[in-house]
Amino acid sequence: MKYVLFDVDGTLIDAVSNQRRVWGSWAERYGLDADKVYRVALRTRPMETFAQVAADRDPRECLALLHELEDEDVRSGVYAAFDGASELLHSLPPGAWALVTSNYEHRVRGRFLRTDLPVPDVIVDAVAVEEGKPSPVPYLQAAARLGAEPGDCLVIEDAPSGVRSGLRAGMTVWGVNSAAAVEGVHRHFVSLREAVPHILACVSSPA
Repeated sequence: MKYVLFDVDGTLIDAVSNQRRVWGSWAERYGLDADKVYRVALRTRPMETFAQVAADRDPRECLALLHELEDEDVRSGVYAAFDGASELLHSLPPGAWALVTSNYEHRVRGRFLRTDLPVPDVIVDAVAVEEGKPSPVPYLQAAARLGAEPGDCLVIEDAPSGVRSGLRAGMTVWGVNSAAAVEGVHRHFVSLREAVPHILACVSSPA
């Protein structure tokens, strides 16, 4: 492998408490049950979440509020990079890695700045593609922007939709930060820290 494509939330940055807090604030604004809303949000995209939990509301208004809350969280929330993330990203050659996220680039940059992680040249975010994960499009676009063939790319993911996206793109997919392996991954690591030396060895290998 010559290139590594990383998911962000849940893979490099631990944002679970932030996401729960943002969705809790959003639910409170609409008088909804925060736990119920969060359970739906975990498995759907925002517009699908709104359709299920706030069907009587204007989805554009719902999305605008969510964006406002997320942007405020980037400015004031507490974030933590997973153990090993800084060492790993600082050790990778420039131009050999990218971020592929369902979030927005300005938020990713804000979080990386807060956690002292380096930012790569290539970030494929929610507005860069018409089809998000589990479509292969985000990872294929990242490979194309790096000048890489899909078969030369290693995807690092934590979630089933991202794993399916990488597999459908014809890439090698390793799972991290979960007790049990996500279905389909080629290798599974309980933590990112455990995966770091293997990722670095994979990138430096001529094969």
